[in-house]
Amino acid sequence: MTAMHRGLNHPQSRAVGGDAMTPILMVLICLGLSLGPRTHVQAGTLPKPTLWAEPESVISEGSPVTLRCQGSLQVQEYRLYREKKPASWVRWIRQELVKKGYFAIGFITSEHAGRYRCQYYSHSWWSEPSDPLELVVTGAYSKPTLSALPSPVVTSGGSVTLQCDSQLAFDGFILYQEGDEHPQRLNSQPRTHGSSRAVFSVGPVSPSRRWSYRCYGYDSRSPYVWSLPSDLLELLVPGVSKKPSLSVQPGPVVAPGEKLILQCGSDVGYDRFALYKEGERDFLQRPGQQPQAGLSQANFLLGPVRRSHGGQYRCSGAHNLSSEWSAPSDPLDILISGQIRGTPFLSVQPSPKVVSGENVTLLCQSSWQFHAFLLTQAGAADAHLHLRSMHKYPKYQAEFPMSPVTSAHAGTYRCYGSRSSNPYLLSVPSDPLELVVSGAAETFSPPQTKSDSKAGAADTLGLSQNNSDPNTASHSQDYTVENLIRMGMAGLILVVLGILLFKPQYSHRSLQDAARR
Repeated sequence: MTAMHRGLNHPQSRAVGGDAMTPILMVLICLGLSLGPRTHVQAGTLPKPTLWAEPESVISEGSPVTLRCQGSLQVQEYRLYREKKPASWVRWIRQELVKKGYFAIGFITSEHAGRYRCQYYSHSWWSEPSDPLELVVTGAYSKPTLSALPSPVVTSGGSVTLQCDSQLAFDGFILYQEGDEHPQRLNSQPRTHGSSRAVFSVGPVSPSRRWSYRCYGYDSRSPYVWSLPSDLLELLVPGVSKKPSLSVQPGPVVAPGEKLILQCGSDVGYDRFALYKEGERDFLQRPGQQPQAGLSQANFLLGPVRRSHGGQYRCSGAHNLSSEWSAPSDPLDILISGQIRGTPFLSVQPSPKVVSGENVTLLCQSSWQFHAFLLTQAGAADAHLHLRSMHKYPKYQAEFPMSPVTSAHAGTYRCYGSRSSNPYLLSVPSDPLELVVSGAAETFSPPQTKSDSKAGAADTLGLSQNNSDPNTASHSQDYTVENLIRMGMAGLILVVLGILLFKPQYSHRSLQDAARR
């Protein structure tokens, strides 16, 4: 047995050893009590608090913000810390605010950005850390551009591509939908010349809510420091409520430099209207006006008109208390004259001076190759005809029949040529042609029906002028009845005259027969 073992087994040694163990045990107990709270901090036995930002966690540079931490028990102390990097600014907050869980920033900068958590201390215990809060500071870089492809007008149930572009070399982009707390984050696509881009897919969309977006760019080295927000982009998802009507003054054919007013109106009483052009990445909104009880409308001024204004337009209406837009109006085409080479020539057959009820044809011709011709009547804002061109060597032409003509056809006409590559750009107009229509014809001439080939070639772009008049048809029927009545009267007169002539002859013969007897 070793000396150590012998010493421990000696009674005196055991007594001395027992007395020595008492202070050691006391020290260990005290150490255990002192280490208790630290052990509980790591264990996190109290429910975790809630951490949020007021007014929100995405704040523009220079604005005030307050981080709020709230525990579920009687709290003695709060603490706030930032992950990866100490938040030195917390030390300067007044302690009476900290004890209540208020961590206020009067003027936020990029130095405050980061990922935060908070804890509270209650009954000698520290709680679990809160869920993380990402405090984002915007405005450190210039704003990107957000656009919808191919258009911000999306059919219900469809999807759309939103493209965020910047002239700066951002590593990533954020797409924020208003009212949604979960933004989309994408890495940027590599581009040349130091620019960057990200393409987001959105959908399916529905008309029952608003779809409004902004995008931001950021550098991956500071993921919580973002650029200025892009301009707001709103998608328009037409619904099923009654469509408005769309008209234009002074007319759909306009020369560059002139001005147009597109008027969207409805008897539904919409509070706001939107005008959009097919293929455009934006649309215009105007509040509704009420010119009469039960009616509402909005005027959209276009001009000075440029080549790019040519195209097909529609409009929709909506109520202020609803996010749903109405069904789209019927399309309206805006045509820009003088944009392609060549001038057509307009003539009339049989004559520019005709009698109501006759058959008239306006002929538009050109030695230049046009795929279609457009005929307009001065003063008729929505009346125009569009026909495919026919090649009759050496000219291209289109025939516009008006059979039978009425007083409504009288007026000044012009024609234009267009090409299929851009049907909304027209040639220089032809010289004006004046069509004079005098009073009704004395004899009935049945209207001639257009041939199937001509009827098939017609492609009306607007509220096209009708080629027949119901009033003319009723007048023709009246002439037919009158002619039948006249023929009947003439026949009756002939019968009466025949009876009168036959009666004297019969009486004379009777007298002769009696004398012979």
